[in-house]
Amino acid sequence: MQNDQSIKDMVKDRYTEIATQSKSTNASSCCGAGGCSTVDLQIMSEDYTSLDGYLADADLGLGCGIPTQFAQIKAGDTVVDLGSGAGNDAFVARSIVGEDGRVIGIDMTQVMVDLARNNAQKLNLSNVEFRLGDIENMPLTANKADVVISNCVLNLVPNKEKAFQEMYRVIKTGGHFSVSDIVIVGQLPTELLQEAEMYAGCIAGAIQKDTYLDIIHKAGFSDVRIMKEKAIDLPDDILSNYLSADQIASWRNSGTGIYSITVFGVKAKTCGCGDNCCS
Repeated sequence: MQNDQSIKDMVKDRYTEIATQSKSTNASSCCGAGGCSTVDLQIMSEDYTSLDGYLADADLGLGCGIPTQFAQIKAGDTVVDLGSGAGNDAFVARSIVGEDGRVIGIDMTQVMVDLARNNAQKLNLSNVEFRLGDIENMPLTANKADVVISNCVLNLVPNKEKAFQEMYRVIKTGGHFSVSDIVIVGQLPTELLQEAEMYAGCIAGAIQKDTYLDIIHKAGFSDVRIMKEKAIDLPDDILSNYLSADQIASWRNSGTGIYSITVFGVKAKTCGCGDNCCS
């Protein structure tokens, strides 16, 4: 079994490679993993092209939702984007916070940070920055962010409990998060769970939906809501890289589901007198 550091190293190496691939290659596989499907569709990623702040060079097709859609970002906010990649969600967030706000992207892969910084220069943005860092130990002071966003990244983090605890630490009291991620309902085939390629592809690293929501609650967040949910249907030509035809048929009949969810949660004010009593 891989330890946390070996998983991080594998993900970092894979996403360094992904950074050099085309958007079409990334979008037709699983969060950029290999085993590219011959099916002409975007398996997980959403269409950003109509959004303010969109920059084609920053869109690698790696997401599984649009977290800014439900993030309630306001002009002047400080937004932190976890696993910011080439900057796609960060630039959309910047279009909302405006010149008086600030966006900080964090990514553990140097080539992604470099891509994002280059893209920010193309847009001549002075209030967007990208930092190299680990989501489990963020290079940020406490109570920094009004809003935290993330797109199909936390499933890659081995210690999800620590990641959400760090999110709670860096969000201001009264602030909130909006995260798009992949979760599981049922049991994935062992062959998928053991494949490093599928971990980098956001599948093997995903956990049960109920467990995921429980981790968020235990980190201290309240008003936790699933804002959007959609089933992810992996084509047979991707699954056949890991499973036999009989295994694929058995899995499809098992009731197991892979879902993209966008979750919202609040770091609520506390005053020691019960819920809803603080002004």
